Amino acid sequence: KAIGTTFLKGWSASFSAMMEILPDRCTMVAKKELVYAGTVGIVSWLGGIVFINRKKTSDAKSVMTDAANTMLQDQIRLWVFPEGTRNQKGDLLPFKKGAFHLAVQAQAPIIPLVISSYSNFYLGKEKQFNSGTITLKILPKIPTKGLTTDDVSDLCDKSYQIMRSVFMEISPQLGQSNGPVGH
Repeated sequence: KAIGTTFLKGWSASFSAMMEILPDRCTMVAKKELVYAGTVGIVSWLGGIVFINRKKTSDAKSVMTDAANTMLQDQIRLWVFPEGTRNQKGDLLPFKKGAFHLAVQAQAPIIPLVISSYSNFYLGKEKQFNSGTITLKILPKIPTKGLTTDDVSDLCDKSYQIMRSVFMEISPQLGQSNGPVGH
């Protein structure tokens, strides 16, 4: 088991799929606004989720530095969504660099997780899922030992290219049904 691992996952997946594969001693990074989302916010806070204020870059960087230190001191792993937000267009959004700064600061390997698109069985207007199938691929670790902040952009780009290639390979084409047709 790798301690201090940074897991990267594109947002295009169901929460239940993530919970099935969440490793021991792992928590997630989430936007600060989630704290105020009623029961979900309370459970997230009690569960140790690391919250970042995406509107204030200096605060977000400070939280990521603290998160890197916590990863090392408490021997935990962090699950990070490098896209920064959900995407229902059937492709990956560009990655934000925070996850990569975190991995480099902690000198922790990145384990890319790619979950296929659910856009073919998610009804956006109704915010409802029909039944369908998703595919999960866990890719080889991307080492960060010896990397510095100067390497973050290249690390981010490399990770994106690897993950997007696999995402496109395992995701059904837009318009192709991946489950029963609804409505």
